[in-house]
Amino acid sequence: MSGVVGSHDLLFVTLDTLRHDVAQELAAAGRIPHLARHLPGGAWETRHAPGSFTYASHQAMFAGFLPTPVGPGPHPRLFAARFAGSESTASGTFVFDTPDLPSGLASVGYRTVCIGGVGFFNKQGALGSVLPGLFQESHWEPEFGVASPTSFEAQVARAERVVSSLAPEHRLFLFVNVSALHQPNWFHTPGATPEAGDSRATHAAALEYVDAHIGRLFAAASSRRRCFAIVCSDHGTAYGDDGYTGHRIGHESVWTVPYAHFFLEPGATAS
Repeated sequence: MSGVVGSHDLLFVTLDTLRHDVAQELAAAGRIPHLARHLPGGAWETRHAPGSFTYASHQAMFAGFLPTPVGPGPHPRLFAARFAGSESTASGTFVFDTPDLPSGLASVGYRTVCIGGVGFFNKQGALGSVLPGLFQESHWEPEFGVASPTSFEAQVARAERVVSSLAPEHRLFLFVNVSALHQPNWFHTPGATPEAGDSRATHAAALEYVDAHIGRLFAAASSRRRCFAIVCSDHGTAYGDDGYTGHRIGHESVWTVPYAHFFLEPGATAS
């Protein structure tokens, strides 16, 4: 990353609450073609989340602690705040001297932009302002939130406007927190009703919905220059697994997450 930062635009997408097993199953079945074409070997990397819910996980990731590879470490990190004794800071790590990654990238000339999704990004109170407050520019509207059946389309449209308004010489760090996977997601299954509620199947349908539109986001992010992209989940969620529902719990369905990073070449198409 020390050779990428400064020459590339950066895109960081968190598919909030996405389960690892659902992500892998859909990739293997050909149900998320726009995402799968960028995954090494067409499969997600299995990692461990740095937190069991959105706020904790994003605080860690914005400090440089992305989801951790499942094998024995230490694992060199892409980004790290400078501190003595770090065993995961390597020669290729982008090291910053600020408290968080957005301000670290801003310090080397990046325009940092957040397009929020779930409530921790809604700026409607003090807590919901902490994470977006790390960025120079942040956006949130009810249409981006968990209750909107068209949340991701609205987020992508905003991202397209952000990119098109930026001066060509400016480097961009664009962060998008995708809310569509989070409960409620029942409305992503045709004919579903609120009474039926959310399930693993509606969670999968929400990922298919995101995949149908993510090509536009990739095209926008790479429209100015080559772009380095990170796409991952911040944590999973339980749908009755071992009697558990939801997250902020220490269960395998929560701690194991899908992860990928890759380059987007300039002029990538939306299809």
